Amino acid sequence: MNVKALNHYQSRLKKLRSEAESSLDANQADSAALKKINQQKINASDLLLCELQVHQVELEMQNKQLIQANLTEEILRNRYTDLYDFAPIAYFTINPDGITTELNLKASSMFGIDRNNPIQRRFARFIADQDKDRWHQIFMRLKKQATGSEISVCLILKRTDDSSFYGQLNCRRAKDEDSLGILHVTVADISEIKKAEADLRIAATAFESQEGIFITDPNTVILKINRSFTRITGYTEEDIVGKTPRILHSDVQDTSFYKHMWNSINTKGSWQGEIFNKRKNGDTYFELLSITAIYDKNNVLQNYVGSLIDISSQKAAAEQIEKLAFYDQLTGMPNRRLLLDRLKHALASSSRSGKNCALMFIDVDNFKSLNDTQGHDMGDLLLKKMAERLTNCVREGDTVSRIGGDEFVVMLENLSNNLELATNQTQTIAEKMLAVLSEHYLLASHEFRCTSSIGIILFSGHNASVDDLLKRVDIAMYQAKHSGRNRLCFFDKIMQSRLETRVKLEQDLRLGMSQNQFLPYYQKQVSHDGSTIGAELLIRWLHPQDGIIAPMQFIPLAEESGMILQMGQYMLEIACKQLEIWKNSPVNKSLSIAVNVSSRQFYQPDFVNTLVALINKYAINPNKLDLELTETVVLDNIDDAMTKMRALNQLGIKFSIDDFGTGYSSLAYLTQLPLSFLKIDQSFVRNIGVKAHDGVIIQTILAMAKSLGMTVIAEGVETEAQRDFLAINGCKLYQGFLFGKPVPLIEFEQSLLAN
Repeated sequence: MNVKALNHYQSRLKKLRSEAESSLDANQADSAALKKINQQKINASDLLLCELQVHQVELEMQNKQLIQANLTEEILRNRYTDLYDFAPIAYFTINPDGITTELNLKASSMFGIDRNNPIQRRFARFIADQDKDRWHQIFMRLKKQATGSEISVCLILKRTDDSSFYGQLNCRRAKDEDSLGILHVTVADISEIKKAEADLRIAATAFESQEGIFITDPNTVILKINRSFTRITGYTEEDIVGKTPRILHSDVQDTSFYKHMWNSINTKGSWQGEIFNKRKNGDTYFELLSITAIYDKNNVLQNYVGSLIDISSQKAAAEQIEKLAFYDQLTGMPNRRLLLDRLKHALASSSRSGKNCALMFIDVDNFKSLNDTQGHDMGDLLLKKMAERLTNCVREGDTVSRIGGDEFVVMLENLSNNLELATNQTQTIAEKMLAVLSEHYLLASHEFRCTSSIGIILFSGHNASVDDLLKRVDIAMYQAKHSGRNRLCFFDKIMQSRLETRVKLEQDLRLGMSQNQFLPYYQKQVSHDGSTIGAELLIRWLHPQDGIIAPMQFIPLAEESGMILQMGQYMLEIACKQLEIWKNSPVNKSLSIAVNVSSRQFYQPDFVNTLVALINKYAINPNKLDLELTETVVLDNIDDAMTKMRALNQLGIKFSIDDFGTGYSSLAYLTQLPLSFLKIDQSFVRNIGVKAHDGVIIQTILAMAKSLGMTVIAEGVETEAQRDFLAINGCKLYQGFLFGKPVPLIEFEQSLLAN
């Protein structure tokens, strides 16, 4: 029941009461009539009471609904306030005069406004000077436009502390009945976006720089290149996107180069270096390459970025400058400046390594007469040809320089650390130079012959300065000239004496080979039970005047002079021939012969074929032939050694490592090579019972050989104590004076019969 109905019933009740009272006062109605009236009054009152109760209930319900509505409205108002105040974007309400009438917390913090202070201020105060006119035009336009009109604009704004930032403004025209203002403005700080855009513009500009740039994914697949990349390499985006940078490889650098490069990139994050690459047309070029790994914030690899510069022209210019500065323009050889630099390095290097070096001063005899009679053009042509001949006489890594006029200086490095051997090496090269320089020259149509004089000095470390060395070698050259020209002369008198001795020995050596002065000697190899199992074939030089000359005196000279090849072939033939004889002997047919093979002989290209030919020639059992190689020989060229040893081992030929323990003693090659015997060097055997350390070495060698399935022969056994020590530790084969010295064949065979 509503309020209107309630008022109606109350009015009726009042009227009835009035009528009843009037009737009672005026007429004093009879009791029946009065009763009736009273009854009507009672009924009407009951009815009104009932209706009033109904209306009361309805009012209570309506009151509850009103309270709930007010509560809901309050919740919505609070929610709106929270959303408005704590929104991540700034809100402003601006009245028709441009005054800020309302703003949220974000606006307060963004602009540095204190909300506790009066906020009635012009919004234009927050616009930077350069954008104030634009804001005024926007504001005036929106004032004239219809409700709901919007304009979005980017302006430079400023805070109360006068700092500025980029703001994105969205301005909407409010309804006219809005009491707070006519304009609602939202502001977002887009400074970071603007910075990112600027960075992108800078990056885009940089990407199209003069450097070639490529970007790959984590698998090095190219995703993007710039125009400079195409200009440098010739590859367009269509050619190369989806491929890897390996398409540029020129194969000048090996796999180890690229392995090092990528190891640096993946461990340090970047790499830079010079590299030879190949263009699309196949041309190679020199490139400065930088590669950087790009990771995200979680340190996950995202990309590789490479930049490259073609530095071919710079390298060519640098090479030309270096050539002019350090090389003789006539011959192309190092000049005096470069020689001095290399000489300094050689002094330092020899000081560390202990290796000897040599300096040779070469002067052309009577060069002036050629210039005077044939002209300087002929002299220049002679010098060019001499430079070529000198270069062909030395090893790669040695220096041949022209220091002026007809003077050449040659520097030899990494000679033997043994002074005598180094002297012999130098003398061999110097003699070769004298020989080739004295051969005739064809200069245009003119044939010319000349000789040269060579001064030599050996040096090692800093025992003399660069200037001292040049002075001394110059003196040695003049000594050679004064000795009759076309000669070489060592500055050191002692070395000169040794050289003369060596020259005589070499002459005698050649004569001895031609006159069969070299004899085969045999030394027993015995087992633990005393039985002879074979012999080592040794060479001895029976000199007509000096008697027997020990191998250590002539073998190194034979190696250097090349005569070792003739000696080695001679000894192999002796061994095969003797095995042919012994195979028909009831006493000696079980014997084997061991022959030493030099490095120079072993690495001859036809060594295998030559040995096979000997075996076939004498029809011997290859199992009876044992070739002894030193560790150094094997390791000089391990791949070639393996090939030859395996080929010969398949025929039945056995191999021994001689002087084991004095060289590298590497298990790596022992397990790969077809070796039958290890020979313990006599230096260890000699110290049995003297140096405990050597005894331990012998025990180690024996244990190792046993595990590898090899037989050990001990050399230099001279006493019973030595033999007993070896036997106790498992060595069953011996060679040494205790069982027999090296002797000629007749004495060797007689000793076998005596046993």
